[in-house]
Amino acid sequence: MVSDGLDVNAFLQPSWGTGAIPASAAPDVVGAFRLICQAGMSNARLAEMIKYDDPIVYPGQPGKSHLHQFFGNTGANANSDYVSLRTTGESSCSNIMNRSAYWMPAMMDGRGFVVPPDYVTIYYKRRPKTDPECTKAGKACVDLPRGLRFVFGYDMLNMAGARTGGGYFNCQGTGAVQGHYPSIVDAAKNCPSGAQLGAVISAPECWNGVDLDSPDHRSHVGYMKRDVASGQMRCPSTHPYIIATFTMGAWYTTDDTLDRSGTWDGTLNSWHLSSDRPDAMPGMTMAAMKPGTSFHADWWGAWNDSILFRWHAGCINKLLNCSGADLGDGKQLKQAYADNWVKRPRVPVPPKPPV
Repeated sequence: MVSDGLDVNAFLQPSWGTGAIPASAAPDVVGAFRLICQAGMSNARLAEMIKYDDPIVYPGQPGKSHLHQFFGNTGANANSDYVSLRTTGESSCSNIMNRSAYWMPAMMDGRGFVVPPDYVTIYYKRRPKTDPECTKAGKACVDLPRGLRFVFGYDMLNMAGARTGGGYFNCQGTGAVQGHYPSIVDAAKNCPSGAQLGAVISAPECWNGVDLDSPDHRSHVGYMKRDVASGQMRCPSTHPYIIATFTMGAWYTTDDTLDRSGTWDGTLNSWHLSSDRPDAMPGMTMAAMKPGTSFHADWWGAWNDSILFRWHAGCINKLLNCSGADLGDGKQLKQAYADNWVKRPRVPVPPKPPV
């Protein structure tokens, strides 16, 4: 346990101004806790959340990674650890009761600019701990452990490895054709200018109960699979503890810099992820990847202990449908930023620092 020394009540307000308790999520079988994150605390501060750092994969090595778009803890960088995340930094995910760090490859427009997302949705969900399925699908449903961290999606360290998290692209807005598209190229032809392109991916839901990290930053967590004989969804026997997974969706307003031809000519002169680039990280030799196909994400949990317990107890374990960082107990996290879900200014791609 690491204390942040903060008065929790100072960062809460009555839910939706009245203290109302959210409705049940039934007939859904999972309790839900949702919140919105921004790409920075203001448009003027967007650049501080764009870094060539990865505190999980390359700890203590600033500039070693491809360019990342961070959300959550504004102080997250290559030197971050659980203590620093818990005790320092603001948060673009509601307020500093959630100093967790979330990050993904930066979206680039092919013309020298990073495209910050308009907003990012985070949707935690899990069956209540009293649900009998918790002991059928695993050993037990448990709260997220302090300091858990992992990488999910395309594996940049083992490109032949299986992708995880079911990452995909979508489009919403006027004229959009929604779908689960495998790449930015496929989504773009159905995403007219002014509509929002979405990058959506889901975190692991099974944990081995011991490790907060592993050498590949993936092996200590896993995903449920359907048992062929019984049809039962189960966690691996090596990872029997069911944790609250979360789905992360980053949404970007498109414009005419997005190629909508539906074909890829092998160049990166339209929208793509920083990790699609052949020069993504020092020492890596790979061809340019079809835009979006290297999609992955990282997470390092650093929730305030009291708040972490309260949204598990109030929303997840009571099978409630909590939105807007509503804790399910009459209180809600105050918003630390102007909650406007609109197009963000482009940020020039920063120069790659020496490593």
